Amino acid sequence: MRTKSVYIFILFIFLMNKSYTQTSKSYKISSPDLRISINVAVGKTITWSVSNGETALINPSEINIKLKSGEVLGQEPKVLSAKQTKHRQTINASFYKKKQVEDHFSQLALKFKNGYGLLFRAYNDGVAYRFFTERQDSLIVISETSSFQLPEDLNAFVPYVLSSKADPYEHSYENKYNQIPISAMAKDSLAYLPLLLSYQNGVKVVITEADLEDYPGLYLKNQGINLVSDFAGFPMVYKRGGYNQTQEKVSKRGDFIAKTSGSRMFPWRVMSIANQDKELLNSDLVYKLAAPSRIENSDWIKPGKVAWDWWNDWNLAGVDFKAGINTETYKYYIDFAAANNIEYVMLDEGWALKEDIMKIVPAINLQEIIDYGKQKNVGVWLWAGMYPINEKMDEAFSHYSKMGVKGFKIDFINRDDQMMMQFYYRAAKKAADHQLMIDFHGSSKPTGLMRTYPNVLNYEGVYGLEMTKFPTKIDFPKLAVTAPFIRMLAGAMDYTPGAMRNATKKDFYHSFSSPMSQGTRCQQLAMYIMFEAPFEMLSDSPTAYKKEQECTDFIVSIPTTFDETVALDGSVGSFAAIARKKGEDWYAAALTDWNERELLIDFSFLGTGDYQAVMFSDGINADKNASDYKREEVQVNATSKMKVKLAPGGGWAIRLTKK
Repeated sequence: MRTKSVYIFILFIFLMNKSYTQTSKSYKISSPDLRISINVAVGKTITWSVSNGETALINPSEINIKLKSGEVLGQEPKVLSAKQTKHRQTINASFYKKKQVEDHFSQLALKFKNGYGLLFRAYNDGVAYRFFTERQDSLIVISETSSFQLPEDLNAFVPYVLSSKADPYEHSYENKYNQIPISAMAKDSLAYLPLLLSYQNGVKVVITEADLEDYPGLYLKNQGINLVSDFAGFPMVYKRGGYNQTQEKVSKRGDFIAKTSGSRMFPWRVMSIANQDKELLNSDLVYKLAAPSRIENSDWIKPGKVAWDWWNDWNLAGVDFKAGINTETYKYYIDFAAANNIEYVMLDEGWALKEDIMKIVPAINLQEIIDYGKQKNVGVWLWAGMYPINEKMDEAFSHYSKMGVKGFKIDFINRDDQMMMQFYYRAAKKAADHQLMIDFHGSSKPTGLMRTYPNVLNYEGVYGLEMTKFPTKIDFPKLAVTAPFIRMLAGAMDYTPGAMRNATKKDFYHSFSSPMSQGTRCQQLAMYIMFEAPFEMLSDSPTAYKKEQECTDFIVSIPTTFDETVALDGSVGSFAAIARKKGEDWYAAALTDWNERELLIDFSFLGTGDYQAVMFSDGINADKNASDYKREEVQVNATSKMKVKLAPGGGWAIRLTKK
């Protein structure tokens, strides 16, 4: 009897395993060039794994969505259909780093019993997946598992959340990148996106997300050598507060992350993959994965540069009026902008009462400023805190648009939970309804909204130049050659360059009213080419720019959107070089960290013809005097190669005009 029982037990285990094997299914798709592959396993759970050639980027990693009803999308899944397709199209891009984007990918669409499914995409430079649901009733999402099971303890560039004490999910998305192994990530900390992984064979992977609509932003934390998802709970109790009462502060969060429609697409989980670091400088994955434009007529959207007041503390010299937040000062800024073909001026914090955006301070005659700017062909933008603009959005957008305001810089958003992501989309749509442009400051990283609503011209989400006004331990030249590979991969970034006071590493100090940059003058000039920013600040004062007219002329000659982009060279955290084309002209730039460096620039990107070039290089004494530079006029063509010397914290910039 005992032998028979053992036999029956063994037979039972065999049949169970056979049954599981029969119901377990696997699917594979590859990138168009067959280099990158996604393997999806559907058994009791759903896992995905990703390979780049022979290199495993992530081992089988579970993905699911848990609902309040107790159901888990991805647990005991039953496949109804599996469809593999190939897609190739050209996206006509607007207000971007290129006019056309090639959208070429393989897709796997899985539909499961109970009205949900998954889409997987493999591109030549990355992969992505997203859940979708097809249900009539609304959903309450308790959690989502998006895991990245890594093949070993990888080195990474990790931006930690620097949160408020009251709410761990309230922060400004501004920090340095910590170069550490995944296992060394602080156990009590979250990392925000994008985040970069570095593999031993030189492959780099940047993790981010796209099409983040009506859903909270993704954070990552480590579990040993692996990464797992984390999300902000839904805000339950909140009120006005924070800096000058500009924020909406959350004091209690729910035990769920989203209330949402039962029929929807969830955000894309994205891995951008590069065999060479420089490839990350020219990624279009987030743009391609974003929803297409919802603005039928975009003729009124005009990217450009803006004379900015706040960073230079309204610090003017040689004028016969008291500079500050007043009508005379802004007329002066408009005169400066008009004289230098700068499209806009910004009225930053202080033009309206902090408690009510509809109440303009007595020292400002806004209509007079707007009308004066119109006479000079200079548009006016207004700064707004998140809470004041949200409180009276319809009234404010309607009123100020009728006055002639061109756009709003919305600041101190400082969250990306579901409620705040709804704010981003609502502000973009309502601004478009009134033909207003938007610059999101104090914001999370972009996730494609700039394609969906192209009136959104910029995002911050970076530790930018503005922070040199304050005591800081951030290494800015290091950041300047790190962010383009990581943060900028997600989209444009409002770094706010343009400092005319420049300092070496040992001479730098912070100053609120006369701020300076770490690094050289040429590094500041090169940022206008390197950093994507359809709406780009000239951060220093008109007084400073007038004293440095040669540099000012070069800055304002650089477009803010381009027809073509070519990544030239780079190493994350060390140096970067890029070229961009607008019309018949090309622009190229290089940046380095605090290490002096010599680069060989190959001009083969130029194509046919000869070019007359204006070139700015670090001066021979820029290692001691960071403002030292050399301006030259040279001739080059596609066969030219040029050795470029970069000083510590240095840069190089060139404008090439076809002869």
